[in-house]
Amino acid sequence: MLTKPKFAVFAFSLTAVIAVPRGYAADPEIRHVLLISIDGMHALDYENCVKSNTCPNLASLGKNGVNYTRTSTSRPSDSFPGLMALVTGGTPKTVGAYYDVAYDRILAPPAADTGNGLVHGDCHPGVANGTRTEYEEGVDIDQSQLNGGGPYSLIDGGVKSIDPNKLPRDPFNGCKPVYPWNFIRTNTIYGVIHAAGGYTAWSDKHAVYAAVSGPTHTANPSNVDDYYAPDVNSNVIALPAVHTATGLDCTSIVDNNGGAWTDSFKNIQCYDQLKVKAVLNWIHGKTHLGGSNAPVPKIFGMNFQAVSVGQKLIEGVKGGYIDAAGTPTPSMLSEIEFVDGAIGQMVAALKNQGLLDSTTVVVTAKHGQSPVDTNRFFPIPGHGNLNNGTPPSTLIASYLPDSEINGIGSTEDDISLLWLTHSSDTLAAVGVLESNAAKAGIGQIFYGPSLETMYTSPLSDPRTPDIIVQPNVGVVYTGSLKKQAEHGGFAHDDTNVMLLVSNPGIRSKTVTSFVETTQVAPTILQILGYDPNALDAVRIEGTPVLPGLQFQD
Repeated sequence: MLTKPKFAVFAFSLTAVIAVPRGYAADPEIRHVLLISIDGMHALDYENCVKSNTCPNLASLGKNGVNYTRTSTSRPSDSFPGLMALVTGGTPKTVGAYYDVAYDRILAPPAADTGNGLVHGDCHPGVANGTRTEYEEGVDIDQSQLNGGGPYSLIDGGVKSIDPNKLPRDPFNGCKPVYPWNFIRTNTIYGVIHAAGGYTAWSDKHAVYAAVSGPTHTANPSNVDDYYAPDVNSNVIALPAVHTATGLDCTSIVDNNGGAWTDSFKNIQCYDQLKVKAVLNWIHGKTHLGGSNAPVPKIFGMNFQAVSVGQKLIEGVKGGYIDAAGTPTPSMLSEIEFVDGAIGQMVAALKNQGLLDSTTVVVTAKHGQSPVDTNRFFPIPGHGNLNNGTPPSTLIASYLPDSEINGIGSTEDDISLLWLTHSSDTLAAVGVLESNAAKAGIGQIFYGPSLETMYTSPLSDPRTPDIIVQPNVGVVYTGSLKKQAEHGGFAHDDTNVMLLVSNPGIRSKTVTSFVETTQVAPTILQILGYDPNALDAVRIEGTPVLPGLQFQD
């Protein structure tokens, strides 16, 4: 087994100290930031919907905003690193979040099997163990329930839904479970703002995404004062008093197809509207369900799932696009119109509460989706008898830990992240991949020096994959009949997302220079009057604030 000193810097960073900010103001009139992630929303989607007048509320925000057309999300472009980029200002190299299902060469397996098949195992104290890490719905008490099985009402949900027995454990900290907010290695805008006395709130698709808190070294993500997370992969139920801005009545199940919220173009809109209601309650000075009074948060927001589902799903009819220019299908268009209507509700509430001038709205996405041109979609291995090829993890199965083959399985979407049993076998494994490149649809293989231009060496960082395979555009490692696109990879359609920063006092501008979603975090702090360098990742990586923001006098 490996011993602790080899990875000591990363084990220690689980208990890093949160920095406290000093004053740093861009505009003293701005007192709130509303951060919205429209998961999957490309810069192209925003351009097209503005031109076709199918997103009038987003277009209106753009009239007093800066639109960044060449924005890149995290690499990998999975939801977990994508969200962490927005709130930490850092990449997986520094933050340590590579994917919602990944691998850590130090941590030990959970004490109980997760709902998605990560098998429990022993924790051997004081030495490196090695385990798959799962931070998604599988660690819920009951992932079939909207509330995650926690002590909540049927339409509520939060961190109490996490079953600590399903979390990876730290062999250098008494084999205690590693909560998601302690798994990441750096602080967040939530930690900075909360430490300065600001009230904070966020809503997302899984309980584990309370990781936005950043490290607290406790079982409580205390940097998020109000966190709301009904689980998106749960069974669909009727939602009392829930109606969308586009007229969908969610008080009974709209599409009773027996699936999860993500299996329906309509049900996903009802699900997202729950989180929209939480945002509206925060704007009105309430807690997320509206049951108690609370301050209007300094930083608050949510993610939308509807566009991502609209891009990927095949439900009798296809979502996605009808051409390479990004013209949406009717199903996809309905998701954009729903999201736009919901954002219109938020802007109207801010105006009615007298908060519009003092709130900056940031609209972006954790990730994109690939391919836009669904004619390029090529599933490997494919469904049924297609036999389109062999995924990388299958080709080099003999070099991988059992947990990457069986149980929860490999980390493969439109990318393949591979952690070998022995890093010393990297060259041999790459040789197998090179010999079978056509069979696996391989576009590029990153290992050794080509990997280390982006990340710390896997010999030094227990979380860095040994090999990353980027397939050809359109290749998705799946056998599903329900999808025609995915995210996670490095492709343009995976990473080029919309980014709009809006406030009535901002001079409208389009910025075409390259920026990254990591720049959102320091920009939010600067807008609110905090020092961007209070963020660990900003100091380590030198992440700059976004260019081109000018507030009118």
